Amino acid sequence: MIFIGSDHGGLEMKEELVKVLASRHQPVKDCGTTNGESVDYPDFAEKVAGAVSRGEAELGILVCGTGIGMSIVANKFPGVRAALATDEFMAQMAKEHNNANILVLGGRVLSVELATKMVNVWLDTAYEGGRHQLRLDKISQVEAAVRSGEL
Repeated sequence: MIFIGSDHGGLEMKEELVKVLASRHQPVKDCGTTNGESVDYPDFAEKVAGAVSRGEAELGILVCGTGIGMSIVANKFPGVRAALATDEFMAQMAKEHNNANILVLGGRVLSVELATKMVNVWLDTAYEGGRHQLRLDKISQVEAAVRSGEL
């Protein structure tokens, strides 16, 4: 299951990506927002990243105006590897090398067409593991050290 969320700046793109996921027969939960009224992006990042962190969702997609705010919030959650991507290569590498479990996109800086390609590449790309797993393990060690107060 993929959880998807946006603020008002990413609403149009999110709605189109929900259709893309449905066409792929991908189970999706839309975490909002549902209208164009101004909202606070941390509220929607929390819903998606929290679900991924707790294991309620395998993957997530977040969209705000630039993607920057959503990625900052999402990466506060343990176990979340949210990657802000601006092209297909970044989306591929986010999964292939970093096993990103949340893809973050900018609704005001990307076309829906490009975002659709990026989501498809991200979903179709396999994580390589190997030397990359050593790096992800280091990230987990940093998270644990921060939680315990060692860092």
